[in-house]
Amino acid sequence: MKPMTTLKGTALAALLATATLTTPAFADPDAALAALQTTVLSKGPNGEDPSPAADLVLSAAEIDQIKAMNATAAIIMHYGGNDWSRAQVDGLHNRFAELGIEVIAVTDAGFKPEKQVADIETVMAQQPDIIVSVPTDPAATAAAYKAAAAAGVKIVFMENTPPGMTAGEDYVSVVSADNYGNGVAAAHLMAKALGEEGKIGLVYHAADFFVTRQRYDAFKATIASDYPNIEIVAEQGIGGPDFTGDADKVASAMLTSNSDIDGIWAVWDVPAEGVISAARVAGRDDLIITTIDLGENVAINMAQGGFVKGLGAQRPFDQGVAEATLAGYALLDKEAPAFVALPALPVEKDNLLDAWQTVYRADATRNIQKSMN
Repeated sequence: MKPMTTLKGTALAALLATATLTTPAFADPDAALAALQTTVLSKGPNGEDPSPAADLVLSAAEIDQIKAMNATAAIIMHYGGNDWSRAQVDGLHNRFAELGIEVIAVTDAGFKPEKQVADIETVMAQQPDIIVSVPTDPAATAAAYKAAAAAGVKIVFMENTPPGMTAGEDYVSVVSADNYGNGVAAAHLMAKALGEEGKIGLVYHAADFFVTRQRYDAFKATIASDYPNIEIVAEQGIGGPDFTGDADKVASAMLTSNSDIDGIWAVWDVPAEGVISAARVAGRDDLIITTIDLGENVAINMAQGGFVKGLGAQRPFDQGVAEATLAGYALLDKEAPAFVALPALPVEKDNLLDAWQTVYRADATRNIQKSMN
């Protein structure tokens, strides 16, 4: 790490003078969006500083050691019905295959904690060496994860961790996108599309879910600090499991109660699809939507020049690779960082096709490419 340089003389005076100004930290949304791609703003679930996924390395000799173990792994998802989840699982499968680790189960809890607890118990009967999982409800699922850890299973978490569990003792590590950074990105993209002024509504996730709360907090804080001419006039949470339908109803109510609303932010792409539906029914072709997660449906809408003007994308395939690599660390008793994160990826129509390749390690779907043309 390079030492920090010391400011002297006029440089220090200029910095102090700048610090007293009330102008936003980022007067230019494009400059803010560019900066997000080279840093991580999020802390871990327990306040941990982020460690870059790019720093995770297994040597050829270490991979040979792992292959000789004939280890098995189970992937226990909170929800499998979106592009993000599928990309995570693809990244895990890809890296586990390289490490000679057999995936014996992939489960989908449908956002129901009781189903996820049952999934963990069912998987444990198969005696996996590794579990990679994202808790639906950290508190409600904690006992099941603790039982798996007590049985000697190496656990790598995605995004969040249950209370009462400690990195390096009860689980290996947690891997996340920069969810705070993606919330910031969605705010800057909203401001850019609005010309930095207007009235907006927020559709957030009404649940004790660490990463979606980070997105909501980041979006609100960025609008408040950087864009004084943008007013949040409505907020409503949705609990699911019908996130599209719930967001449709909430957005419809916002559009009815606030006829002059200019934009709506949705906490991820599936609720954003509900906001799109509400805008169409209301005849609000001018409504601006930003969100988080690069799903196919919102990508098609963006490609067509529709409501979705921008979003902050995660890097789920790369997250899956990092999670599987950390499982390898655990099998070798190699010290692992407590929190690993990947930077946000701001997406607009101009970089949509390149962003899809970055996120999914594949060309954009035929439907997206046709919509671009």
